[in-house]
Amino acid sequence: MITLRPGRDRGRTQFDWLDSRHTFSFGDYFDPAQAGFRTLRVINDDVVEPGTGFGKHGHRDMEIITLVLEGALEHKDSTGTSSVIVPGEVQRMSAGHGITHSEWNHSKIETVHFLQIWIVPETKGLPPGYEQKTLLAETGAGRPVLLASRDGADGSVTIHQDARLYGVVLEPGQRLEQPLAKGRHAWVHVARGAVSLDGRALLAGDGAALSDEPGVKLAGGPGAGVKSPSAGAVNEILIFDLA
Repeated sequence: MITLRPGRDRGRTQFDWLDSRHTFSFGDYFDPAQAGFRTLRVINDDVVEPGTGFGKHGHRDMEIITLVLEGALEHKDSTGTSSVIVPGEVQRMSAGHGITHSEWNHSKIETVHFLQIWIVPETKGLPPGYEQKTLLAETGAGRPVLLASRDGADGSVTIHQDARLYGVVLEPGQRLEQPLAKGRHAWVHVARGAVSLDGRALLAGDGAALSDEPGVKLAGGPGAGVKSPSAGAVNEILIFDLA
C-alpha cells in the first residue's frame, strides 16, 4: 500500500525570518491524521533569512538529523559543539536526557534551506551526542547512500533506533529499486526536483508512506512521466526504511 502526502497539504509556519513547511504535526500546526509515520516524527523544510535563526532552545529524547540543501547553517549546543553544516553533509544530534542548541543562518547575505528530521529513539534518557559527516558529496547519481543507521554502517551517522535513512540523486529517466524486507515500512520524501514512485508523480515537498510493499521503485523526472518544476533541477530523494 502506498499513501501519498502532497507537499501542498503540509502545515506552514511563517515569520519575517522563517518559512517552514511541516510534513507532520509540529508547533502550532496540528493534524491528528499527520502525527508521524512509524518512528519518524518530523520532517521540516525550512528556509531562514540571512543573519537570523533559531535562538537557544531545548530538546530531549529525540534523534535529530539535519541536511542542508542550499547555504550554510551554524550550530551550537550545550555539549560544547560548534559547527557549520553545508550541502553534502549530514548532522545527527541525539537530544538524550536533555540538550540546548541554536541554529543560525551562517550567511549575512544568502538564505539557508535545510531539512530537519526527528526520529523517536528506542531508549529514553540517553546521554546527548553529536555527529557530522560528509556523505552526500561522495555519491554517484543513482546510487542510494546510507546517511543514518542504528549501527553506523557504511560510514553513516549513528541513530538510536531501528531505522535507516538513504539519500539518492536521480538523473532524468534514471531508475532505482530499493528493496524492503518483509515487515518493514518506508517513507519517501522528495527534497528537490521530481520523481515517479511506482508510477505516481511526486514533486519537491511531496512524501509517501509504503507498507506491505516489496520495495521502493523510483524514476527521476523529467522524462519519467513527471514534469520537473525547472529545467535541469536536481532530483534528490530521501528514503526512510523503518520497522
